[in-house]
Amino acid sequence: MVVWTVANQKGGVGKTTTTIALGGLLAEQGNKVLLVDTDPHASLSYYFGIESEDLDLSVYNLFTQVSSKEEILQSLCPTLYANIDILPATMGLATLDRSLGAKGGMGLVLKKAMQKISDEYDYVLMDCPPVLGVLMVNALAASDRIIVPVQTEFLALKGLDRMMNTMEIMQGEQEKLFKYTIVPTMFDKRTKASILSYRSLQEQYPEQVWSGVVPIDTNFRNASTCKQVPSDYAASSRGVYAYRNLLNHLLELQKVVK
Repeated sequence: MVVWTVANQKGGVGKTTTTIALGGLLAEQGNKVLLVDTDPHASLSYYFGIESEDLDLSVYNLFTQVSSKEEILQSLCPTLYANIDILPATMGLATLDRSLGAKGGMGLVLKKAMQKISDEYDYVLMDCPPVLGVLMVNALAASDRIIVPVQTEFLALKGLDRMMNTMEIMQGEQEKLFKYTIVPTMFDKRTKASILSYRSLQEQYPEQVWSGVVPIDTNFRNASTCKQVPSDYAASSRGVYAYRNLLNHLLELQKVVK
C-alpha cells in the first residue's frame, strides 16, 4: 500500500480535486484505491453523494475507539467506481483538536489504521483540512509522499510557506524525512499573476515543484456536479491531461524511492 497525502494550509487551492483526479486515474489503471476524507467539511465525501451526517461510522471513530481491521472496513463507503472506496468524514472531526489535542499518542492513529488494512488497497489518498491540527498531523505522519497543491497566485504562495514550516517542524519531532511534491494548480496562462507565481515557485523550490501545471478547467466543476471522477467525465480535457502527466511523474518518483 502506498499512501499519498494531499495537504496545504490554505483552502481553495485544489486539494480535493487533486485527490479525486489522481484517485480516479489510479483506479483506471486497475489499482484498488481508498480515498480518506479528513476534513470536517467533508467535501470529498459529498462529492460522491455520501451524506456524512447520516453515517454511523467514519474517520471520527478511528480517533475515539480502538478499531480492528474489520471495524475499519465497515467504516468504508463504496462509490459508483468498483475500484474506489471512501473513508468518509463527519463534522465530529471538528471537535478532535479540543478533545484529543493534548492527549499523547494521537499523532499516529491514521498510520496505524492504514497498516491494519494495507493488504486491501494499492493506494490511499488522504484529503486534508487547511488547518494544522491533529487531523493534518495524522495524515502527514501516515504518508509516503505529500502532494502540495498550490494555486498560482501570490497569496497561495504565502500559504505554502506555512506548509513548509509545518513539515520542517514535524520532521524534527518525528525524525521522518518527508518526501513532497508541489503541484501548481489553477494556472491561467492569460494572466500575469499566474505566470509570475509559477516562476516564483520554480525559483524557490526548484527540486520539489512539478514541472507541469494544472490549468483552470470548468470540467472539474462539471464532473463534481455529476459525481464523476474527472477522467470519467472528460477524459480528453486539458485538466485531466495535466493530472495524467502528474500521476506519471509521481509514479516515476515512487520507482526511484523503491
